Amino acid sequence: MTTISEAGNAVAGPGLRDRIGMLLRGAGQVMFQRNAWTGLLFLCGIFWGAYAGGHGAVAWGALLGLVAATAAGSVLRLPQRDGDDGLWGFNGILVGCAFPTFLGGSVWMWLALVLCAALTVWVRAGFNNVMGRWGINSLTFPFVLCTWIFLLAARAMIGLPDTGMGEPALPGAAAAAALPVQFGTLAAAWLRGVAQVFLLDSWVTGALFLAGLAVADFRAALWAAAGSAIGLVTGAAFGASGHLLAQGLYGYSPVLTAIALATVFYKPGVRSAVWALVGTVVTVFVQAAMNVAAEPLGVATLTAPFCVVTWLFLLPRLVFGDPAETDHTNWNPENKRHLARRHGAGE
Repeated sequence: MTTISEAGNAVAGPGLRDRIGMLLRGAGQVMFQRNAWTGLLFLCGIFWGAYAGGHGAVAWGALLGLVAATAAGSVLRLPQRDGDDGLWGFNGILVGCAFPTFLGGSVWMWLALVLCAALTVWVRAGFNNVMGRWGINSLTFPFVLCTWIFLLAARAMIGLPDTGMGEPALPGAAAAAALPVQFGTLAAAWLRGVAQVFLLDSWVTGALFLAGLAVADFRAALWAAAGSAIGLVTGAAFGASGHLLAQGLYGYSPVLTAIALATVFYKPGVRSAVWALVGTVVTVFVQAAMNVAAEPLGVATLTAPFCVVTWLFLLPRLVFGDPAETDHTNWNPENKRHLARRHGAGE
């Protein structure tokens, strides 16, 4: 006979596991992976990179943002399917990485972090309602927009110290310093390009992120690696700042663009691969342009270059294989049938 205690544990146990799974999948969804193991490796990479860089607050901010956003989706009773897939939390975890990176560690910063992370959830729902008419998704733009709002507000609010933000300045001449052509330097810059998706300057973190991607989808890991390499090579070829290249700051948006166009929104194939390569190269120029545009405000571009380029390459609704896959409003396996093989892994 089952006791009340045993029955309670039976109910509470799976519920807790489900919630942990939602959080881990939320971390993985930053790079379009509905996989708890991927999310776990991403969190390991975040904690490693944050503490190795002497800024452990970034790791705890990421965790807090992830929890706050996921909780907001639950409280608002948004579609449970999104919550189960981790789609409530992926913008929130990026907010959690950004706030301790750019703002001082005041109590008000932590409160603002929770508010901003939660805000991304209903901003995402609203943007998707509007963008659905155009057949596209908001991607990480809720994170970008909400974080920009709070970073700019920090210029006027002493409770949000802008200690990690750049000084506003008019754009000057292009930096002449080149990236040293040495294997170790280039390899570290390449891996940092992957790590900078979560605003982390650590080649070890980049390696952990690639491992996390490989667990869910080896093709996504290859394209992430290629995206960072393309950002590095293209930036160096056109004389971008060697300092920014070494930090991986020309790699992270190309990483996301490459994954999105080559493995998620279009069915993998030769034509879609060429389209993804073109999009990834274009992302480097959009990154440079947005760096210049944001300089007078002293704010980071975040993942805005990825969002802009991916929208530009999805809006034509080109057909690469399956005509039914021109709906880019989501990446559910029912909609993107080439993703069905990996859906359900890492539950």
